[in-house]
Amino acid sequence: MIEIQALTKVYGQTTVVDSISLTIEAGDICVIVGTSGSGKTTLMRMINRLVEPTSGRVLIDGQDTREVPPYELRRRIGYAIQGHGLFPHRTVSQNIGTVPSLLGWDKARIRARVDELLDLFQLDPAQFRDRMPNELSGGQQQRVGVARALAAEPNILLMDEPFGALDPVIRAKAQDDLLAIQRRFDTTVVLVTHDMEEAIHLGTRIAVMDEGRLLQYATPAEIIGHPATDFVSELLGGDRPFRLLSLETVASLLEEGEATGTPIPAGASLREAYAECLWSGREALPVIQDGRLIGRISRARLARSAARPS
Repeated sequence: MIEIQALTKVYGQTTVVDSISLTIEAGDICVIVGTSGSGKTTLMRMINRLVEPTSGRVLIDGQDTREVPPYELRRRIGYAIQGHGLFPHRTVSQNIGTVPSLLGWDKARIRARVDELLDLFQLDPAQFRDRMPNELSGGQQQRVGVARALAAEPNILLMDEPFGALDPVIRAKAQDDLLAIQRRFDTTVVLVTHDMEEAIHLGTRIAVMDEGRLLQYATPAEIIGHPATDFVSELLGGDRPFRLLSLETVASLLEEGEATGTPIPAGASLREAYAECLWSGREALPVIQDGRLIGRISRARLARSAARPS
């Protein structure tokens, strides 16, 4: 879907992005992570030419983006930013319908798409369609911002720190919303964050940047198990075993047998299961799916799964 070839951006004497090459497959969520000033936002903004590269190129479906007028390119790529960026003088419906209107969609098609997206983000169209942005909570504004980015059915969605301004509870819900939407539409997502926890939770692959350079580009499991540099290891912090457990669900370690106490859903993460074992002092937890007992998960197997990969 997206091929970045030796992409470089220089401002004066400062190289902000230093000859980065990577490929993002269709349907992947690529999370670009790094500290402030690492060049991650500049790299992402060169994909839709909000920033023009000094050298190198970006191919989308094999086509060089320099062959497409910037305004056409941006209408084909969704873009969501921290703080939502909604037009304050336009209603929710008008905000979401911005790009479809520019593309010449008729009113009935735009209205249907607006209502579909509001439903998808659990915002009742009858209640929210005609509201102004200042009448929404922060979490609702963020959902409308993402809905606007998805309105024209783009194959690619760029997101720049989209959840950074949200409180932890709303942020977790917004992340889960994004994963559900991405699975439904199979959208290719490029998301910038400084939060490694968020990168591991959301990413199919993670690109770690520092001082304009790409240090590692790999799956979350590879990065946790085999960080390429000391800097990558520092970003992961000291709880790598728990990060590793967060990647798989209870269903992946299901055992036959019985266990007592409050059950845990098969879709919960191994990290959640291990925390419950420790908190409740139990050696095993019953596992349920669709309200039915399907097996158990043991603390011993969880501990083995948290060990450093060979």
